[in-house]
Amino acid sequence: MIEARHLRVLRTVAATGSFSAAGRELGCTQPAVSQQMKALEASVGTPLLVRTGREMRLTQAGEALVRHAAGILAGLTAAEEEVAAIAGLRAGRVRLVSFPSGSSTLVPTALAALRAAHPGTRVSLEESEPPQSVDKLRAGDCDVALAFRYEGAAGAEEWDDLVVRPLLTDRLVALVPERHRLARSRSVAIGELDGESWIAGCPRCRGQLIEVCAGAGFTPRIDFATDDYPAVVGLVGAGLGVAVLPQLAIESVRPRGARAVTLEPAVRREIVALTLPDLAQVPAVRATLDQLARAAAR
Repeated sequence: MIEARHLRVLRTVAATGSFSAAGRELGCTQPAVSQQMKALEASVGTPLLVRTGREMRLTQAGEALVRHAAGILAGLTAAEEEVAAIAGLRAGRVRLVSFPSGSSTLVPTALAALRAAHPGTRVSLEESEPPQSVDKLRAGDCDVALAFRYEGAAGAEEWDDLVVRPLLTDRLVALVPERHRLARSRSVAIGELDGESWIAGCPRCRGQLIEVCAGAGFTPRIDFATDDYPAVVGLVGAGLGVAVLPQLAIESVRPRGARAVTLEPAVRREIVALTLPDLAQVPAVRATLDQLARAAAR
């Protein structure tokens, strides 16, 4: 019989590359990790790890087991949380991963409402942009991922294996210095910003910017790139260039020295909350999804 604790140790060994590093990650000794791996290998009847110098390498069987471990552990977590909630032992826990502008706008409202309704629910928050946040969800390292994708972008099937809770549609706006020639315009076409110095955002947003500009017949000259939205706003406000940001990001930052202008034609991104099918049945996860949806509707 394969035990869940052995699977968790195997995943950690695979991620860290050694028994000693896995022990530090798990808060136990190197011999304890070694013993659990021997017990797991005895259970499955084949070697799972091969020592290569100071590191451990997975055998083919080990790779297969690690590949299935995330789904197995997610299913076990779902079972544990649902049983605990039904039995009234605890309200549960939720590990939430969100991109920065979601963390500063939707998440605070949602988590405050969740805590008021379910004081026993414990929620942790980590920031990560998609697709890394989605990878964390599939790996079993979080329970809910707040993510986004741009309308019309390739890869619409990338979330087909997940439960998708639509939250809102977020429109992009142009951000220009207050003294810019287009600062008083009601709207701006992306082509009117050809030849400007650009400040670009996260890698996915940067790719979208290049694609939109290409559709208008030019390539943006990106002089600055940062994942930090306040930094983007600060650089624009200092007159160092222009940018295109989601409306949600503008709401989370006071754009001093910069002015937001409606971008035409409209470019939108879909904001969603994602979870695994098994986890969607966990009461605490379901409640978190509900509160995120309510926060987005306000």
